[in-house]
Amino acid sequence: MGEMTWAIWVTGLPGSGKTSITRKVQDMVADVKVLELDEIRRFITPKPTYSEAEREIVYASLVYMAKLLVLECNKPVIIDATANRRRYRDRARASIPNFAEVYVKCSLETCMVRERTRTAVHAPHGIYQHAAERGATVPGVNVPYEEPQNPEVIVDSEIMSVEECAARIEEFLVNRGWIKKSG
Repeated sequence: MGEMTWAIWVTGLPGSGKTSITRKVQDMVADVKVLELDEIRRFITPKPTYSEAEREIVYASLVYMAKLLVLECNKPVIIDATANRRRYRDRARASIPNFAEVYVKCSLETCMVRERTRTAVHAPHGIYQHAAERGATVPGVNVPYEEPQNPEVIVDSEIMSVEECAARIEEFLVNRGWIKKSG
């Protein structure tokens, strides 16, 4: 392979474009494993409550999977997960030597509009509609979304296309020496 193993965490509010951007990066980067939290959560918590305690378990499991893939299987990883608390992402940073955060910046209003019409296979539908329900825990609405303090990459999905966002991430990976330029 000749390339270094690494993990990047693509974080942002639900509906910000994380999964679309991640899939585009996956198309550009050879032999990368994507850990999509919405898919993995179905195995860890088949009937999710999205409580703080459950999120701790789910995100700890996600970090452990990424760590195993990177360090033991020599497989680069893209983590596609909101991770509303910084400590979830910080755990990955502390566990995986070549780690970077990618912040998909997008206003809550735009995320709400996008989420109504998104076609993501694994993501729960109507996230923001459920925010009005009693006991709801929607990041950015009912529970805090803690933006990364020093993300290695910031892409603004309100003004950049999915392709432009993916290209910026690829450029970062190339500049770090983690991948060779595609194409």
